[in-house]
Amino acid sequence: MARVISVEAERFPIAGVFTIARGSKTEAEVITCTISEGSYTGRGECVPYKRYGETIEGVLAAIETMRATLEAGLDRIRLQTAMPAGAARNAIDCALWDLEAKMTGTSAAMLLGIAPEPLETAYTLSLAEPEAMAAQARANATRPLLKVKLGSENDAARIRAVREAAPESRLILDANEGWTDDNVAENIAAAAALGVALIEQPLPAGRDDKLRHIARPIPICADESVHAAKDVDALIGLYDAVNIKLDKAGGLTEALKLRDHAHARGLGIMVGCMVGTSLAMAPAVLLAQGADYVDLDGPLLLARDRDPGLVYEGSLVSPPSGVLWG
Repeated sequence: MARVISVEAERFPIAGVFTIARGSKTEAEVITCTISEGSYTGRGECVPYKRYGETIEGVLAAIETMRATLEAGLDRIRLQTAMPAGAARNAIDCALWDLEAKMTGTSAAMLLGIAPEPLETAYTLSLAEPEAMAAQARANATRPLLKVKLGSENDAARIRAVREAAPESRLILDANEGWTDDNVAENIAAAAALGVALIEQPLPAGRDDKLRHIARPIPICADESVHAAKDVDALIGLYDAVNIKLDKAGGLTEALKLRDHAHARGLGIMVGCMVGTSLAMAPAVLLAQGADYVDLDGPLLLARDRDPGLVYEGSLVSPPSGVLWG
């Protein structure tokens, strides 16, 4: 049976404005890759990320360059060396997983040998002034895990405001590389005093050696500093955990390898996401089974998700149905 490849860019409005240290946006721009073979169809979604030099146009072009090879029958294993890690490979890899599940009459979970269960996900608070972040926290104070976007001046005041507004929630702080050599120790100390559970990527990737030389009373998680399994060994002594994202790793295949290698090296596991739809989150829910931290709230930040999408009940996200993915 001949394969048919299609790819399209889609936009999904965000509920309000999503702000991190690098800027704000009001919509999720995603790319969907569809691979059909006979009566079977697999889909994968990716989110091009400017931080890594990706654009919608560039990712569309990268997928298009693989069209003839995919139509000739390229599989997931050979894909790993045919393309670099990144959003384009993620969309293709996840589409191939979905297609394999459909063609074998099983599920991606069964292909992985797991029986997935609902997971507790973090809910993200956008970067804003302390009073505005407190209002966000207060509105979500019943959620057990909040992820707090930071990376600007006066972050200690933001942490304090969120903690006072949501005293029972566990907190993850995400500085998005926004802290400096001058304030990182002070901010970590402030976070420790307020009972923060985890801090993500406080310093810029490539300039994080200072973490080796300062007190770390709270676990520090690498995000921008880790993309694939080959990056893990350089993190030892700097970080305590890794944030695995399918768009960084270039798909579920490499993300599974990264997860297992990081775990073997004694690092904690967080599974995160870009702001995308349920189609992007679905394979990550399978990856996140057994993870220490889960941050798969992308659809909760959207004004409109795919239909059908993942089922969220409060902060619990259920495994995907085969109609959506896998």
